[in-house]
Amino acid sequence: MSTVADDSLLDDPARLGEADVDGLLRAGAMAGAQVRATSEAAAGAGIGRLAGSRPRAVVLLTRPGLGPAVSRLLAELLLPACPVPLVVTDVVPPWVGALDVVIAHTDDPGDRQLAEDVDRAGRRGAGVVLTAPSEGPVAAAAAGNAMLITPRLVVRPGFGFAKAYTSGLLALRELDLLRFDVDMLADELDREAERDHPQHESFVNPAKTLALRLAEHSPLLWGLDHVATAVGRHAVQVLGTHTDLVCDVAGYLQASSRTALHRAAVRATSERDIFADPDSFDGPAALPPRVLLLAVRAQPDDPVRRQAHETLPAADLIAPAEEITADEPTRAAVLALRFELAALYLGLAAGTTGGTGRYAPASA
Repeated sequence: MSTVADDSLLDDPARLGEADVDGLLRAGAMAGAQVRATSEAAAGAGIGRLAGSRPRAVVLLTRPGLGPAVSRLLAELLLPACPVPLVVTDVVPPWVGALDVVIAHTDDPGDRQLAEDVDRAGRRGAGVVLTAPSEGPVAAAAAGNAMLITPRLVVRPGFGFAKAYTSGLLALRELDLLRFDVDMLADELDREAERDHPQHESFVNPAKTLALRLAEHSPLLWGLDHVATAVGRHAVQVLGTHTDLVCDVAGYLQASSRTALHRAAVRATSERDIFADPDSFDGPAALPPRVLLLAVRAQPDDPVRRQAHETLPAADLIAPAEEITADEPTRAAVLALRFELAALYLGLAAGTTGGTGRYAPASA
């Protein structure tokens, strides 16, 4: 059963500040600053050397932590029109050579597998773009073999989504595979952080509102397009980092094939059981589902969105395109940041994140 959140804490800035002893909300709100620092660091690392080249293949590495969600999001932004093969993998393929480009991120300076992969890819002449700590085996392997991007802005492990994402976007832009506006990305992330500021009450704070919608539910994060589904994978990562909620993420068409779960979602969004006892405890399954439909690329007349709305009429829809005017990479990042801050708010309210927290670990 999920830990019960103290909802009142979210609209009490003093208590919220006391709970956030490690400054996690401030760390999350630095996403825009991460974008600017990463852009500067990438230029210094020589990412411009990729300009004008068309790789044989782009390899997106999915090392533990933020890597899998970032790599999948980058891939979905490129698809289905990418003119070169994309490979999303946790290790560098044995065929990688001088015509290929490898993009990777890690918070672990001692990731031995990544260090070996970076060294091998570099020795074979592949272009390697890596965001990683500046010291340790990974950085040592990158010396002379990779463009190592280490922004001067220090970010605690697990909070570097904007750094990893921006690094990948910049590499893909230099390869002329994707277009995005780095200044727009940074500015919109700053605006989202301001909207989600701890001083703003929950009814005008999108991240707090989202946290309250997720509290004491089993979130079903179902994407109406592939980019949104990829952002949902990042949402699952941050919710699992800061809360004890168990989530499901899938594209809506895939989710509709999960018959029993989809049936439960339909019931949850179309009717209310007046005989249900909210204080009863029947184990983890007692948590009611909360359906969130996510859209980055889908348009209002999209058939998948129409089908989802007809089947799940009361489901929440989160669609940044209805709130901001920005390119797809920026809309995806704004959605990712909102989930990150919502996870932090919910974790602080439940005592599942924030250093000391409100709950001590069970004794052995």
